[in-house]
Amino acid sequence: MLDKLRQFITDVVAPSAPDELTLDEGGYRLAATALLIHVISIDGDPSEVEKQKLHALLEQRFGLDAATASRLIASATLIEGEAVDLYHFTSVIMRSVNEQGRLRIVEMMWELVYADGTVTEFEENVVWRAADLLAVSTRDRVTLRQKVAAEAPVAPSAAAQGGTMGSMPEVDSAN
Repeated sequence: MLDKLRQFITDVVAPSAPDELTLDEGGYRLAATALLIHVISIDGDPSEVEKQKLHALLEQRFGLDAATASRLIASATLIEGEAVDLYHFTSVIMRSVNEQGRLRIVEMMWELVYADGTVTEFEENVVWRAADLLAVSTRDRVTLRQKVAAEAPVAPSAAAQGGTMGSMPEVDSAN
C-alpha cells in the first residue's frame, strides 16, 4: 500500500516518459529536432515546404530513414509544445554535441528559415537566440546565414523584384 502511494506521488511529481521523449545525454537529436520545429513554427503553422525540408534535413544530417525521422518529429513536436524556453533544448545539445555539431545545427536552422522563401524577423531572432545559447559566435552565425542564403532558392516575390533572398543583409543590432 505504501509503495503504491509512493509510486503515485512520484508519477504526479515527475511522470515517466517514454525513452524517446526524454532529453537526457543521448537525447540531443530530440532536442535539436524540437529546436528546429520551434524555428519553423515561430511565425505560424509550418508550411509544407518547411515540413519537407525538416524531414530531409533529419534524414541527411542524422542518417535516419524516413520512418525514424517521422517518429523523431512526432516526439519532438510534443516536447517543443511543452517547453517554455530555448534553454530546455540548447542545454542538452551543449552537454552532448561538440562545436562542429552545434554549428551544423545552426546551419540547419538557417536552412529551415530560408526553405519557404520568406525570412521573418521572428525566425531571425530565434536563430540568433539559439545560436547564442549554443555558444556559436556572431561571426559563425552570420557566415552560416550567408552561406545558406546564397544557396537558397529565389523567393517568388524576390524574383519579381529582380533580387534573391541571399542578398538580404544580416541585421543584428544587439551585437
